[in-house]
Amino acid sequence: MNTTLPQETPGNLFVVAAPSGAGKSSLVKALLELDAKLAVSVSHTTRAPRGQEQNGREYWFVGEAEFRAKIDHNDFLEWAEVHGNLYGTSQAAIQTRVEAGEDVVLEIDYQGAMQVKRLFPSAVLIFILPPSWEELRQRLLRRGDTEPAVIEERMANARVEVAQAKHFDFVVVNALFETALFDLKAIVHAQRLKYAAQLRHRSAVFQALDLC
Repeated sequence: MNTTLPQETPGNLFVVAAPSGAGKSSLVKALLELDAKLAVSVSHTTRAPRGQEQNGREYWFVGEAEFRAKIDHNDFLEWAEVHGNLYGTSQAAIQTRVEAGEDVVLEIDYQGAMQVKRLFPSAVLIFILPPSWEELRQRLLRRGDTEPAVIEERMANARVEVAQAKHFDFVVVNALFETALFDLKAIVHAQRLKYAAQLRHRSAVFQALDLC
């Protein structure tokens, strides 16, 4: 597939990226609980399920052969290899939902975010930053399930990832969770107040004011 999606769609696509340990998943989960109009996009991955994760809820868990077949058929809006595992987002699924007026949230790495922006220029890119390198390390350590060598690898990767924040539309610093969540909510709300969005959703008002 891999064709450029429309510049404007009835629904919004919010793309959230962050280094491991910055709190991206926790923030997106909390945002979804607060905003019933938002839906999360379920990505495909070759990694094994963790804990209570279920196929089709957190991810579509597939084998590498199946994943690479989808790459060959251009099924993904974006895909990337992260920490030795493959992750990808179905283009058809995203396109169907935003064209139906849904607001969709994508949790992906910065490589995927850049791919999405090229194919879907109206996507809203949001980067979650940790307040400091030391705090990021402490968060990774507090997980308690990661080997020291893996933590060092993720810290090294984080420096590469954080350097890409300048390419994003918005940046949220997750120093205090509640404040970061408020900032994330504000971005979503502001996007819905843009002229084109209000014209679609408040057409009667616009007509009454001779704006359309």
